[in-house]
Amino acid sequence: MTNRTPTTKKLELVCPAGTPAALRVAVDAGADAVYMGFRDETNARNFPGLNFSVDELAEALDYAHERGVKVLLAVNTYAAAGKGDPWITAVDNAARLKVDAIILADVGLLDYAHRTHPELRLHLSVQASASNAATINYYAREFDIRRVVLPRVLTVPEIRAINQQIDIETEVFAFGGMCPMAEGRCSLSSYITGKSPNMNGVCSPASAVSYVQEGRDLKTNLAGFTINKFGPHERAGYPTLCKGRFSTNGDPGYLFEEPTSLNVTNILPELIEAGISALKIEGRQRSKAYVREVVQNFRKSVDAALSGERLIIPMDNLTEGGHNTTGAYNKKWM
Repeated sequence: MTNRTPTTKKLELVCPAGTPAALRVAVDAGADAVYMGFRDETNARNFPGLNFSVDELAEALDYAHERGVKVLLAVNTYAAAGKGDPWITAVDNAARLKVDAIILADVGLLDYAHRTHPELRLHLSVQASASNAATINYYAREFDIRRVVLPRVLTVPEIRAINQQIDIETEVFAFGGMCPMAEGRCSLSSYITGKSPNMNGVCSPASAVSYVQEGRDLKTNLAGFTINKFGPHERAGYPTLCKGRFSTNGDPGYLFEEPTSLNVTNILPELIEAGISALKIEGRQRSKAYVREVVQNFRKSVDAALSGERLIIPMDNLTEGGHNTTGAYNKKWM
């Protein structure tokens, strides 16, 4: 723990709520805000057993607001051409229920929400992949965006520079699974499953996943293709193409990135100094136990950072592959 100068800046801790039960856990564990999606293709975590009905969202709003916690609704996939009714309905329901903000990526939906529901606070999703000040200022000017979720490709100095050139809030990812692609631009999953996170809200759908024991090894398959093979002492990850291990000239290795999780607890003071307004914890597909432990630990670390201290709580047991990284935030390559 290192003594630093206390800050008066408020830093919002935005936590995942994949189900009504997970929402209650996140709220009780110390979230400042929770984010979720409807139970359809309008959100980028469209998996069986996850998400909210309209009635469940209404109940979630009551539970969170009674405890002083904000509710953010993700309608962050891209509407299908000529089939945009589910997305329009999602925006209308968000406005009617009075969510604290709606998270959007599709330009057409941003325009619709801005024109039709001017009272609705709009956040720009990471799926929009807005990674420079000119782009962010365009969205703020045209659609009155109040916050942008920055892609996980920026260094801390780059985030600081962006904040000096914009007049809206910035939110960055703080913990959870890494996406090595430019968010909003990845179609790898669709090449073998026919579904992508951008259009269908699902990367590597569970219906295409299978695990096969082969001797002492465990194979993970996606749509019939072997994505990885794990030995008896390796932690098996969920099969996604970007984190697959493939053999080239007989030498197996990870093509894009090894399974690992983002964890920024050791650079929280630097991120605060860079001017961010919010930290997002990834994990709408995770268990209630995961949500409780991560949110509780981050609550302690954020409070310590705002008091001028650096508190690092080990969370390797919650990370993918048992590893964690600060990702591009501290990247040294160009």
